[in-house]
Amino acid sequence: MMKSSLIRINLILILLVLFIPNLTSAETNTFIKEYTYRASDEDSKNSSRTIALREVKRLLLEELGTYLESVTEVKDFKLTKDQITTLTAGIVKTEIVEEKWDGRTYWLKSRIAADTGEVIKAIDGLRKDREKTKELEQVRKRSDELLRENEKLRKELTVAKGKKRQRKIADYDENIKYLTANEWFEKGYSFSVSGNYNGAIDAYSKAIKLDPKDAIAYSNRGVAYAKLGNYNQAINDNNRAIKLNPKDATAYSNRGADYFKLGNHNQAIEDLNKAIKLDPTYAMAYYNRGYVYAKLGNYNQAIEDLNKAIKLNPTYEKAYYNRGYAYAKLGNYKQAIEDFNKAIELNPKDDRAYSNRGLAHGEIGNYNQAIQDYNRVIELNPKEASAYSNRGGVYFKLGNDNQAIQDLKIASRLGNKVARDFLRRRGIDW
Repeated sequence: MMKSSLIRINLILILLVLFIPNLTSAETNTFIKEYTYRASDEDSKNSSRTIALREVKRLLLEELGTYLESVTEVKDFKLTKDQITTLTAGIVKTEIVEEKWDGRTYWLKSRIAADTGEVIKAIDGLRKDREKTKELEQVRKRSDELLRENEKLRKELTVAKGKKRQRKIADYDENIKYLTANEWFEKGYSFSVSGNYNGAIDAYSKAIKLDPKDAIAYSNRGVAYAKLGNYNQAINDNNRAIKLNPKDATAYSNRGADYFKLGNHNQAIEDLNKAIKLDPTYAMAYYNRGYVYAKLGNYNQAIEDLNKAIKLNPTYEKAYYNRGYAYAKLGNYKQAIEDFNKAIELNPKDDRAYSNRGLAHGEIGNYNQAIQDYNRVIELNPKEASAYSNRGGVYFKLGNDNQAIQDLKIASRLGNKVARDFLRRRGIDW
């Protein structure tokens, strides 16, 4: 019998808002698969549909993985087909085109429509995120285990008799329930990835209703609540997760992030300490605690934690960015620039890293480099008022007053109060 304690994907709440670039549209490829499930005597319409949906989704992801494996950009990632299939499961959505049930067989036709450019960029991002990759591997393992158990129970039921058969039927029904809960769980995950947090909450709630002892479903629903700013509800869900699994480091880390958002810094640090004690290799917990220390002005402690996060995950872009921020606050602008360089290397579309690197360059007199960074910020985000204001300030230092005033006027029109007040003091109409 499959137990609800089996490993399942666990989303992680990060304190810093993740910058997700707009992905340029490319060729859209559509994959269609059909699957027919022949019901056993113990199957209902619902159980037959659940199994058919799991199988057709597996077939679709394998076909998509085979296609992506042949794409030049994906070849450069040096990923196996199995790894590609695992990563795409967290990116694309399966859509049911048609379905039929005749009382003995359940037939499904489903499709995946994938924008190749978007999927490739998403795979590139996921493969650099060790923790996210691990999560996706876990959810695939969960699905595969449930399907294997289902097949095993079906075979055992063909020969079981008497009381043993009744127990096997109960086990089979329970496995179907977990398969259904897992389906809702994966929908919740997919909704979270796409930013539909209300949809995620609804899906996770359905999963919890089917499996009230699933600690990770509570934790993930808490993440969705937190993304919507409902930190009290997020804390309630993480409390439930911790009660069900007192060794859940992720739930402590997430709850610590929620407490921080509510201004309870001491409780935030306490929870993050607990998360790290439970899992000393948990890079996200070190990152979150480092972020909290930085916000509290304890930059040296922040750097120490971010060093650990980076050691555990050398491709941790946000950790480099925040360590650069801490170094800049301590006046170590050269080290800050090195960290911003690394953050940009890992995520060339993160306008915050360019902006902060521009500030650091300005502090040490690298004005031309600062202007180049602000140019890049504006290219990525034309409505970023602070970039125009900061670039205007650099132009003033270079003696280019006309260009400076032009930038400050744009910043003012975009709502930048500093630029507006500066122009008013000089009697300049913006």
